[in-house]
Amino acid sequence: MEKLPGGRRMVSSLGLGQRCWEVTLDEERGRLSWRHPPRGAGENCFVPTSEIIAVEETELNKKQRNIGKWQKMEKPYAFTESRPKQLLVYINPYGGKRQGKRIYEQKVAPLFSLASISTDVVITEHANHAKDNLFEVNINKYDGVVCVGGDGMFSEVMHGLIGRMQKDSGIDQNNPKAPLVQCNIRIGIIPAGSTDCICYSTVGISDPVTSALHIIVGDCQPLDVSSVHHKNTFLKYSVSLLGYGFYGDILKDSEKKRWMGPIRYDYSGLKTFLSHHYYEGTICFQPAKHTLGSPRDKDSCRTGCYICKKSEQQLAEQHKERGLKHEEDEEEWKVIKGKFLAINAVNMSCACPRSPKGLSPAAHLADGSADLILVRKCSRFDFLRYLVRHTNQDDQFDFSFVDVYRVKSFQFTSKLSEDNESNVTDIGKKRFGHFCRDHPVCCCNIANSTWNCDGETLDSSAIEVRVHCQLMKLFARGIEEKCKDEAAYSQSSDEQLL
Repeated sequence: MEKLPGGRRMVSSLGLGQRCWEVTLDEERGRLSWRHPPRGAGENCFVPTSEIIAVEETELNKKQRNIGKWQKMEKPYAFTESRPKQLLVYINPYGGKRQGKRIYEQKVAPLFSLASISTDVVITEHANHAKDNLFEVNINKYDGVVCVGGDGMFSEVMHGLIGRMQKDSGIDQNNPKAPLVQCNIRIGIIPAGSTDCICYSTVGISDPVTSALHIIVGDCQPLDVSSVHHKNTFLKYSVSLLGYGFYGDILKDSEKKRWMGPIRYDYSGLKTFLSHHYYEGTICFQPAKHTLGSPRDKDSCRTGCYICKKSEQQLAEQHKERGLKHEEDEEEWKVIKGKFLAINAVNMSCACPRSPKGLSPAAHLADGSADLILVRKCSRFDFLRYLVRHTNQDDQFDFSFVDVYRVKSFQFTSKLSEDNESNVTDIGKKRFGHFCRDHPVCCCNIANSTWNCDGETLDSSAIEVRVHCQLMKLFARGIEEKCKDEAAYSQSSDEQLL
């Protein structure tokens, strides 16, 4: 390391973003100044020392910057107590890209070792393996839980953690009005799935190394969770998409075609679009009056989001003043009846590489609300225009047949209740054979659709949903805004470093 005046040293650092910087360590002040090597002298910025994971000896004017040996920091926890020391890791070797084990062993495990993090690794062998295991392990010995896989793997770990927390606290999850206990144990997501929507929406990129670095430095991002009930029976938790109609039909059809791999979603999507089914029902919802934002805002949720912080404070004040029970009883419910091609409720933007803005670009991660999107019956051409808006920068809610509301709870009931539908179907089959609902290729309308809950189907069409503000926490910091110079430099730096 090159000595500089005033007790400073010149080092290269491995930190968030996988980039290699020229860094000046000021030991007396306890801070680092850095600059990109290609940029001109004097353009320095400052970053906290907690961002640094390892150091490499280097020379100030050396052209090649990655030939030295990376060294562990002498005191890896000296800068911040939020860094994890021991993690429980669940790896799904079968889901998504079927690369979970390889990605963890080659890209993530070496970084954890470099940061002196101990891990207990569990390779899942069947569905709900991680969920069931979380009810048995001594969870208090871990600083966090890491899931290696796709959105389904994350959902399994989330259900295990939340369920374990409610069980230990004596909370009845079947009570839709029960105040759930927050989970203080953070979840880290190492993306290895087909879409990795949750990782993309909370970090801004689906990259295993970037996610591992967020875990190592101990980042913390609160996350809203929606509970889904049917007739006082708990069904599921949701953090991304609750979709009825279009997205529910896609999922239901794609489940029969798992042998096709990820391409099944494209096939089922085209098939569902051409069928153009609509569904009649009633939506009742409570507007989220505590939040400052609106679904039509241009302000997206970013690192240190002011709207999320302020909304949390206002929601806490409302609960303190009136009490949760009284508040729900006092606030009026709005009722909307109609014929819908799609009913979507999202707790986050639901962005992914195919849809960089997501289903609701201004949705917030931790403001205690969900964006309820109602797409009424319209022509195929108009519905196609709406779907295309998800892939570009245009306002996707700027249609006469699309309504969007920011809500804290809602209920949906299809036109036909489940019992009546069952009776009608049985009678119809006896008298007339199969109903046309058993043959979706025809143009007749289907009575009920299926709810898509974070990539899993729900058996009940009639549901009650409530948003729980910041119920859990992730090893993330939200999406950071990139400056133009950094974005241009990142690709070349990543290639050199890796």
